[in-house]
Order: sequence, then C-alpha cells, then structure tokens
Amino acid sequence: MSYDIYFFNRPDGQSWDELLEAMEKAAEDSEPIPAHLLGAWDRIVPQARTLLGAVEITEYERESRDLSHLGTGIDLSVFGDEVTITVPYWHAGDDAAVVFGQVSALAAIVEKETGLTAYDPQTERPLAETPPEVPVELMSRTTEDLRSRYEG
Repeated sequence: MSYDIYFFNRPDGQSWDELLEAMEKAAEDSEPIPAHLLGAWDRIVPQARTLLGAVEITEYERESRDLSHLGTGIDLSVFGDEVTITVPYWHAGDDAAVVFGQVSALAAIVEKETGLTAYDPQTERPLAETPPEVPVELMSRTTEDLRSRYEG
C-alpha cells in the first residue's frame, strides 16, 4: 500500500473523476514515453538527487523511468505518458511530516518541469490545494493502523 500522487494535464471543464477514469483506461496500453517527458525526466533527476540524496534510477528503453529513494521509499515513475509519485505507508508523526515535505517538493519539481498538475487521490484534490497537515495525518493514521494489524 502506498500514498499516491498522480500528474495530469487537465483540460478545462474535465472533472478529476473523468481524468482518473481516462488514466485507468490508458494504463492498459503500453506507449513509449513522449519526447517532452523524456526531456523533463533529464531535468528532474538532478533536482531530485539534490532534494533526496542518493537515488536509484531504472530506465527501460523509451517505455519507463523510475527513481527510487531507498531511505524513504519515495518512488517517481514515468510509464508512457503517466507520471506518479508513491511512498509506502512506513511513516508516522514527525517522520511522516518530513517525508511528505520531500514528496511535496518533488511534486513541485515535476510540475515545473512537465507542466502537469499534481493530484492527490487520497484527498481528491490537487496537491497544491491540499493543506500539508491533511496528507501527513492520513499517512500517519494509515501507517499506525497497518502496524497495529501486523504487530498485534
């Protein structure tokens, strides 16, 4: 289980639900990464390294790119024209606040370099419109719930 952030180019008048539905349908098709996203990837990676430190990069031809930070579990993926950030439910309390600060900063870099909008499906609104304490609380609560299930 992970806290997910999706990136969209949202046409005027299209609802977030319609965008999510279109994304699910498009996920069935494997397309190469568009050139503009490959260029953005090349600009994002050095900035992500500055933000996160050591990261692992996985590239598969023109189909996918993945950046993983082992210490936090933060993962940035590009698959075709889909861009996502995920972070596992490992973090609670102050740790969740620090990690979600990094997720938000990485999302801002992705938005700047791709022109896409970060959307938080957990809160059902753009990340920029989500007060930072809301995802931190969601992450903390879910992490603690999962821990109690597996430790008890």
